[in-house]
Amino acid sequence: MTLSLDYLPRLPQRRDFRIGCLGAGFIMRDCHLLAYRQAGFNPVAIASRNPATAQAVAQHYGIPRCHATYQQLLADPTVEVLDLAVPPDIQPALLREAVQHNDHIRGILAQKPLAMSVAEARTCVELCAEAGITLAVNHNMRYDQSVRALKNVLQRGWLGEPVLATIEMRAIPHWMPWSQGLPSLSTFVMSIHHLDTFRYWLGTPDRVLASTRPDPRTRFPHEDGINLYILEYDKGCRAAAWDDVWTGPAREGTESDIYIRWRVEGTDGLARGTIGWPSYPARTPSTLDFTSKHFKDGWQSPRWSEVWFPDAFVGTMAQLLCALEEGTEAEISGRDNLETLALCEAVQLAAREHRVLTVRERLGPTG
Repeated sequence: MTLSLDYLPRLPQRRDFRIGCLGAGFIMRDCHLLAYRQAGFNPVAIASRNPATAQAVAQHYGIPRCHATYQQLLADPTVEVLDLAVPPDIQPALLREAVQHNDHIRGILAQKPLAMSVAEARTCVELCAEAGITLAVNHNMRYDQSVRALKNVLQRGWLGEPVLATIEMRAIPHWMPWSQGLPSLSTFVMSIHHLDTFRYWLGTPDRVLASTRPDPRTRFPHEDGINLYILEYDKGCRAAAWDDVWTGPAREGTESDIYIRWRVEGTDGLARGTIGWPSYPARTPSTLDFTSKHFKDGWQSPRWSEVWFPDAFVGTMAQLLCALEEGTEAEISGRDNLETLALCEAVQLAAREHRVLTVRERLGPTG
C-alpha cells in the first residue's frame, strides 16, 4: 500500500484575486501576508487603526495602496476579497459595513471567532448571504499539516471507527491586549482551535462536559483560563482536551515542559501526533505517526517541511478563493462556523453552571 497523504490545501486556479487587508498586526504581517506571498496571492490594499503601521507593512510586502482609514479600504473599488485581521468584538460591526460594498467585494475572510456569540455570528452570516458575499472563517488549525493528514487517514478508514480522541496542550499563549475585555479568554481564543479540530475530525458532538479555572499567570480578570472538557457523540466516540495555559511556573523560575500532543484511537488503528506551534518562530513541523491493521510494517511516520505558522494561512485564503472560483460555499464557511461557536458557548456554559449541555441548544431552532 502506497502511503501518500493528502495534507496540503487545495489551491485556486486563479491567484490574482485582488485582496484588501484590514489590520496590520502580527497575524496579518507575519502570517497572512507571508503565506500569501509564498502562494502567489495578490494583496492590493491595506489599512489599519495605525496608518504608520499599515504603511510599514505595505512597504515590506510591496502592497501598492495604503489607505488612511478602514472606510477608504472598504470603498476601494479594486478590492474583490476582504481579509479581516481585527479583534472579535469589533469584527461584526466591520462586517455590517463591508456588506454595503457588495458591488465590488465578493468574498470575506474573517477571523475566528467570527463573533462572541452564536446569535451575533448568525447575523453576520445572514447579512453576507443576503449581499451575495462568500464568507469564510480563518480556522487555520484545520490546515496544520498533521491535523489535515490525520483527517485523510480517517477518511481512508485506516483507523476504523473512531473510539477516543484527545488533545493535550501545555503551552503559554501570548494574550493580546484586546483579549482583556472579552467575556471569554481561553474558550473563544485558544480552545476554539481544538474544538474546531475535533469537529473537523469527528463532526459536531452531541453533548459537552467541562471544567475551568483562572490561569494564575494571567493578571487581568477572567474565568476561563485552564480548560478541561469532554465531548460526547451519540454514535459512541468520545473526545477530550486539556488546554493548560499555565503549564507550571515555567516563567517563574522552573524548567519548562511545553508541548501540544494529540492522539486518536480507532477500532482498526491508532494515531498520535505533535503540533509544532509552541516553538514559533522556529520552524518546527507538526508530526503524525500511526499504526493500522491495514499495514503489516508497524508504525507509519510521514513527515513534511511545512509548518502551521505561517504555512497553514495559505489554506484558509485558498479555500475562500476556490469557493469564489467555483460558486460554492467555502469548507470553512461562516455557516459551518456557527457550530464551532455553539460548541464554544456550550463548553463555557457547561463549566460555569456545572452541568451537561447539548450543542443543539446553543445553536437554537434555526441552527
